Amino acid sequence: MIVLASQSASRRALLEAARVPFEALSPGVDEEAAKEALRADGLDARQLADALAELKALRVSRRVPGGLVLGCDQTLSLDDGAMIDKAVDRADAERILKLLSGRVHHLHSAAVIALNGEPIWRHIERVRMTVRPLSDAFIAAYLDGDWDECRWCVGCYRIEGPGAQLFAKVEGSQFAIQGLPLLPLLDFLRVRGVLES
Repeated sequence: MIVLASQSASRRALLEAARVPFEALSPGVDEEAAKEALRADGLDARQLADALAELKALRVSRRVPGGLVLGCDQTLSLDDGAMIDKAVDRADAERILKLLSGRVHHLHSAAVIALNGEPIWRHIERVRMTVRPLSDAFIAAYLDGDWDECRWCVGCYRIEGPGAQLFAKVEGSQFAIQGLPLLPLLDFLRVRGVLES
């Protein structure tokens, strides 16, 4: 069994579907404060996802001696390197979707496993995502229909839901988009004997 240092419904669903035995615990991390501090240190989007995933894994690992603790995080960067955060409200979501419209962005999905307060495994996947040109009417209708769900997602989309309609092209793992580089994780868990090989 592993411990998921997250309350993410998407990550729980991915692990459940893959039949990975786990329990979920909140890491109790102030993500916004941590992001600000890490950005001040000059971390780029990929490094930031990795650092936040490690922070969550370590925070829970200290409470679960002997347990394999999985911390995860995602960041989104535009083609020019600028980072996008989760929307603070619906108006901000509209701004973000207009910014993404007709552009390429990269989603960085990081996972870190900690044991006894030390990171022992990590993996970061990058997905290249091309958003089709979006009309204002489409953005309004999309947010009307999915706001309660997509408001919690970086980039304001759930690829497993209506958010799929935003894209013209996706290059990379759908699992990573949903919040977890699942296939490398499963491989690690087989090596560790958590899953049958």
